[in-house]
Amino acid sequence: MAIVTIKNDTCTAQVDTMGAQLLSMRFDDREYLWQRDERWWGRTSPILFPIVGNIRNGEAMSEQGPCHMKQHGVARNYEHRVVDVAADGTSATFELCDSSETREQYPYAFRLNMTYALVGEATLAQTFSVTNTGSVTLPFSVGGHPAFNIPVEGTDEAFDEYDFTFAEPWHAECPKIVEGGLADPTDTFVVLDDRDTLPLARSCFDYDTMVFNHVPGNTVSLTGRRSGHGVRVDFPGFDYLGVWSMAPDAPFVAIEPWTGHATLTTEDDVLEHKEGITLLAPGATDKRTFTITAF
Repeated sequence: MAIVTIKNDTCTAQVDTMGAQLLSMRFDDREYLWQRDERWWGRTSPILFPIVGNIRNGEAMSEQGPCHMKQHGVARNYEHRVVDVAADGTSATFELCDSSETREQYPYAFRLNMTYALVGEATLAQTFSVTNTGSVTLPFSVGGHPAFNIPVEGTDEAFDEYDFTFAEPWHAECPKIVEGGLADPTDTFVVLDDRDTLPLARSCFDYDTMVFNHVPGNTVSLTGRRSGHGVRVDFPGFDYLGVWSMAPDAPFVAIEPWTGHATLTTEDDVLEHKEGITLLAPGATDKRTFTITAF
């Protein structure tokens, strides 16, 4: 286990080889990322692969046989090898390949490369590169899970003094998360109705997680009303966005770009049938990048 630091003239980030988890993002002498605290949540920004959320009772069938995975899959629970650090120190790439342990949970051959790169004054790009190293179609989803300090370090705003801002007014209706962590598309709640701004409130998480799809422009900002500080997350290529905090008083909010989501209560338990599942041909590679911009 090791911590890898990347930096440019204005921004510094740190990544743990355990889980290839982003641990820190500092800009203008402020820490924007949640710093692990077991009183609420002992992670910071785990990577989600090969599932996002929960499958029913932790089990699913696939064309390769049974899958036995806890929430968010296997990648966050293993050491990732450092395969590249840029000469200028602004990026690093990590790698996880299938093993006998992962195949007991998810019976597929894969290579997952995670690249973190500082691509602007205050912008971090996180890239998932999934390669099918096997001889059969690979079913998977990926997702990010960065959690951000509320309030931003060095400010004194309350939780309910932040706003989510979307690219344009829209109607957003989210499925409720029910027993077992499944999403119920037949039981939804309206989050936005022809508005582009959602005030942050504890009630946003009455049903655990807000799960959005078709977010306008694939972008969202979270900004303190008084300080003007916050983050913007841009996620082209990710069809879903999860927004989560831990009740009743956790001082963070996670903004999570996803390519898939938890099993729907209306779905069966075949991995290949899941809404949002990517089906990757043998030898092929799938790349997805989202960015975090601090301000």
